Amino acid sequence: MALPFTNDIRTLRFLAGEMTQGDLGDRVGVTRQTIAAIEQGKYSPSLEVAFRIAHVFGKPLEEVFRWEGD
Repeated sequence: MALPFTNDIRTLRFLAGEMTQGDLGDRVGVTRQTIAAIEQGKYSPSLEVAFRIAHVFGKPLEEVFRWEGD
């Protein structure tokens, strides 16, 4: 089942000097595998992790994650 939101994490990592999933994971306190699952829409991050990811890229939450549900 697909999550009701999408994200631009992969694009933001690329624009941030091709940051790796591991580098982002280290910066927000999760594993590389967790970042990969979030990017692929297989895992819903906690609110804290979502805000931490947005903070790393200097973006508001809604520019990183977008609600696609009803």
